[in-house]
Amino acid sequence: MFPLPDITFFPHTLLPLHIFEARYRALITDVLARDRRLCIAQLQPGYEAAYAGKPAVRAVAGAGEIVKWQRLPTGRYNIVVKGESRVRIAAEHPSDTLYRVAVGVRLDDIEPREDLSAARARIRAACRRVLLLLKRSPDLLDGALADDQPPGVVADRVSAAVIPEASTRQRLLETLDVGDRLVVLGDALDALVNELQRRGGG
Repeated sequence: MFPLPDITFFPHTLLPLHIFEARYRALITDVLARDRRLCIAQLQPGYEAAYAGKPAVRAVAGAGEIVKWQRLPTGRYNIVVKGESRVRIAAEHPSDTLYRVAVGVRLDDIEPREDLSAARARIRAACRRVLLLLKRSPDLLDGALADDQPPGVVADRVSAAVIPEASTRQRLLETLDVGDRLVVLGDALDALVNELQRRGGG
């Protein structure tokens, strides 16, 4: 388990990381020697006082596979992790390793029964407004918003790419019902648009 502050690791996304702490260099070395899979959990607020030990982590984390890696002459790593699933941290095991070892239970999406076309259109429109306010290319999120992707995948990719606030990203990670996730994402995008307008982003 790789706990990190303010990081939310979503399925269907790529997360680049630079690994420099000795305990996490050891983690990556061992993971690469096995199946290249690990989970990345967000540290709970107030972790700073216990950071060198075992500070509390959020109960839901992201799990994935290291798909690219480079070991630097210093022993540090540059890696890219591909998100595969949500997991619930069921237990943490005592270990003689420098890093923490946990058992994760896979969490699957709860697929919606209702038509989500209106929710998807709301998210697409809000993303366009965000890009306009940030003066970014209007097609920057076309890949994340593609119509041929399942709605849960769209929500995860947009959440990872656009939502800045760690607690909101974590809430999106923990929302298994895809319809509910799209509502939470739409509300978060509307709040971001309002904040950018307030700051004079447009």
